[in-house]
Amino acid sequence: MAAAEKYDVFQAIADPTRREVLHLLATKERSIAEITTHFDMSRTAIAKHLHVLADAELVRGTKVGREKIFMLQPEPLTELKQWLAFYEQFWNNKLTKLKYVVESETRKDTE
Repeated sequence: MAAAEKYDVFQAIADPTRREVLHLLATKERSIAEITTHFDMSRTAIAKHLHVLADAELVRGTKVGREKIFMLQPEPLTELKQWLAFYEQFWNNKLTKLKYVVESETRKDTE
């Protein structure tokens, strides 16, 4: 990925570690040291994940003394929710039609 290119929400949440970081930050603000204790990886690796999440504007870090405290910024998840809602409606319609076909065939078989 080019240096000037930014990560979007979909790229950011594609990784299970980043999704877990978001889950942790949903409950409270945390330092990178505190986040790292929840994973079997280095502080540097967690910092890279936080960079991707910050680039997608899903988290924000604030310097407090020598620590950086990270907090969830859930607003960009609205884009994801809207995208998923479209496909939820699509699949609900398809499944409703399938149910109708199956029920029609079942009625024909019992007549």
